[in-house]
Amino acid sequence: MAFDQIPARNADGSVNALVESPRGSRTKYEYDETLGVMALDRVLYSAVFFPTGYGFVPGTRGTDGERLDVLVMGDEPAFPGCLARVRLIGVLTIATGHGPEHKLLGVPIGEPRFAEYHDVGDVPGHLLTEIEHFFETYKDLEGDEVPSLGWAGTERALAVLDDALDG
Repeated sequence: MAFDQIPARNADGSVNALVESPRGSRTKYEYDETLGVMALDRVLYSAVFFPTGYGFVPGTRGTDGERLDVLVMGDEPAFPGCLARVRLIGVLTIATGHGPEHKLLGVPIGEPRFAEYHDVGDVPGHLLTEIEHFFETYKDLEGDEVPSLGWAGTERALAVLDDALDG
């Protein structure tokens, strides 16, 4: 099954997240929809790394016209192209040159380390600050400013997902 045929949601309410860049990586991969493969986009210009897995929710389009971004929490990095079934617990909104952009935050379904995470308020504050800091600084050396507009909880994350569902 091609990535573009994977539904955004599963029957159990979980959300499908396709990891492009693993936690701890400085390498930004992106799914090439034309070729149907993961492709190297770039190595981040700054001395920063992805604080979580980073990818997208298939079957969506965000406010920037691209697939809706999703951050996948986990203790170990996933590989590019890994499908993670997640429970959404929040959303970070950042300001870009194209307007606000949303980054959903999810935890893997069935992962006992995250079983008690049901809303962004359940995540340690310092981790949320690290994630926010990553997005505020990862493009500094490219000359782009990306200020954070803050976090919102599960209800807002689900509304952002609903707004981004294709047709």
